[in-house]
Amino acid sequence: MAETWDGDRLAADGFERVHVELEWYDGPRAGLADIGGRPHYFHSDDHALGHAPDAYEVWPASGAAMELEREQWAIYARWNARREAGEAGPESHPGHGGVDARYDELESALAPHRRVPEDARRLVAEHRLAAGPRRRDGGPRYWLRWRPAE
Repeated sequence: MAETWDGDRLAADGFERVHVELEWYDGPRAGLADIGGRPHYFHSDDHALGHAPDAYEVWPASGAAMELEREQWAIYARWNARREAGEAGPESHPGHGGVDARYDELESALAPHRRVPEDARRLVAEHRLAAGPRRRDGGPRYWLRWRPAE
């Protein structure tokens, strides 16, 4: 089992909160996290970018996009809690489309914000797990510490 940390310790060690997880595959692949105390999108396609899986393209997120992302994440987190309690199956996942009208609206509204811009910076991240459930209303339980890509 992986070691978990409390939020104060993570912050003291330079890790920053992840607000939304958009993709996970053997680690965080895309989402919305603080970088330097400000919300940024992060995205890694290590095969396409030709670098290590902990390298990401990052770009600032607007306050409006952040609020919409948090709203969509909350819909997902509530579904995930029902799934883990055995009250919902994978067929009811809101990301399938046509399951939750508001989730679908948010998906359309957020699509332009999630595209990697040409001026995105490349950073490398290390992640650590915070205590608590893996997915909750406030975001996933991992935090990221960023450094410039070499």
